[in-house]
Amino acid sequence: MLKGIDSLINPDLLSVLARMGHGDEIVVSDANFPSASVAARTMVGRELHLSCDAVRALRAILSLLPLDAHEPNPVTTMLVVDDPDALPEPVAEAMPILAVEGVVPSGLERFAFYARAQTAFAVVRTSDTRPYGNFILRKGVISKTP
Repeated sequence: MLKGIDSLINPDLLSVLARMGHGDEIVVSDANFPSASVAARTMVGRELHLSCDAVRALRAILSLLPLDAHEPNPVTTMLVVDDPDALPEPVAEAMPILAVEGVVPSGLERFAFYARAQTAFAVVRTSDTRPYGNFILRKGVISKTP
């Protein structure tokens, strides 16, 4: 255990977050997402696991990960098939967390989301069984303090 780090962040995930650089992306996925096959193509090469819902994982990761403020759309979600205007429950639940970060997520069609996820640094599979609890987070930089 370390002081100041969310207890949900395990050593594997902490190492991955520390190794990521500006512009690298990490996927937080629900339990339905094809995380093993997608993660096999990422930099890490295997899926990571968190036993919680996707929004709880998002909150824990964002407690350490700065989002990219230099490019638009640092958070991307998967659009609902045949209803791209729908707001899935996990995304709606995440909106206040993202608002604190000053972010409104953008959306990608399902197969475009899968393709982009394959280029991510890592995939974190959660135990969330709610559909469309999938997020891509692009890492930013920590501003120099005065």
